[in-house]
Amino acid sequence: MKENIAIKVEGLSKAYKLYDMPIDRLKESIHIFRKKYHRDFYALRDVSFEVRKGECLGIIGKNGCGKSTLLKIITGVLSPTSGHVETTGKVSALLELGIGFNPEMTGIENVYFNGALMGSDKKDIDRKINDIISFADIGEFIHQPLKTYSTGMFMRLAFAAAINVDPDILIIDEALAVGDIRFQQKCFRKIREFGENGKTIIFVSHDMGAIVNLCNRVMWLKDNLIYRCGNPEEVISEYVLYMTYDSVARKREMDKKNERIIENADMLSGKELSWQDVMGCSSFGEGGAEIKRVALCLNKSRKNVNVLQGGEDVVFALDVVVKSDIHFPIIGLGLKDKYGNDLLGINTYIYKTEVQPLLKDERIIVEISFKFPMFKNGDYTICAGIAEGTQETHLQHHWIYDAYIVKVLNTDFKHTRGGSLLISENVNIEISKNSIDG
Repeated sequence: MKENIAIKVEGLSKAYKLYDMPIDRLKESIHIFRKKYHRDFYALRDVSFEVRKGECLGIIGKNGCGKSTLLKIITGVLSPTSGHVETTGKVSALLELGIGFNPEMTGIENVYFNGALMGSDKKDIDRKINDIISFADIGEFIHQPLKTYSTGMFMRLAFAAAINVDPDILIIDEALAVGDIRFQQKCFRKIREFGENGKTIIFVSHDMGAIVNLCNRVMWLKDNLIYRCGNPEEVISEYVLYMTYDSVARKREMDKKNERIIENADMLSGKELSWQDVMGCSSFGEGGAEIKRVALCLNKSRKNVNVLQGGEDVVFALDVVVKSDIHFPIIGLGLKDKYGNDLLGINTYIYKTEVQPLLKDERIIVEISFKFPMFKNGDYTICAGIAEGTQETHLQHHWIYDAYIVKVLNTDFKHTRGGSLLISENVNIEISKNSIDG
């Protein structure tokens, strides 16, 4: 293995035998002609990659894609079906809570027990025990059996033990998600310090903000294979799009009629947009109009976005079919945080945009231009609606919850904010329309 490589994974596969009934396992083991009663399920299939010394590699992917299986093979908890793994130096891992700990032992006893499993002798742990106890910060519970711990206390002790044995390679599998905010921040500071000292880190998480802030490179596992590996922001942007809309699959399933309607709608905007259909979103309304698709893009480049820093000039577009005459239309969007709190509202009534009456069988494209607010990092949803009347008294024709999901990732925290309803800057709303047959 090359001198600057800490981890080398080559041709790694892991298959499990699945049986329809427990008795099939016995029948297969005693069958004189070795009849196969199982089917193979591959948790990993022909995975190969390298991690350089001093690098922090983030691994992302939906549940069941093989992330935890991969880490367990690297740490030696599981054996691969084929392929091999090479590592340089001492490996410390924080995997599923409970691995390497005995619930009947006290916290201190488990520190020594876990250290022995990691290859540290008693003298090494003696030198570090005070640092481990201080980092865990669980008070007198350090002398109590582990079975009396809360999940958060368990995680504190496990992380303190893993990080303070001075490993060359640290592997973390989503374990920090259960910690309180103060302890999470302390852990992230320690991880950064660990990386600055030239150590190697593999970090698995569903927290895309943490991945961007900690990792030099991101590997996306999809269907038990490496789908993409590279720059964190680029890989995460594509991953968020895939997880939110599964856009590639939907595009393939589009029938010829929809393609004709969509081509007509695209001609209305006069500009290239990449749309997301909203068929699977929750909605309500009287049905006088129907929002078919939405899109979010940067105003100048028209490049579609799912990940923003905040402060960008963006365009949110709606593709609407009018099903009955609407004399006083109101069209707009609402931006919510992950808890459903209203953060931003933009519509044609509030911003005094004149909208001509809409006639049955027209199709309109609405483009709402605005500066995306400087929110704190996290997931946000854009709702879309078309109504009739005034802001105070109106009839809702079609309102779509969570029509578009956008993630805010910003490493500059000086200007981020969130929590209160905002009035956006640089708002402009354009509407173009035609008949569906046109």
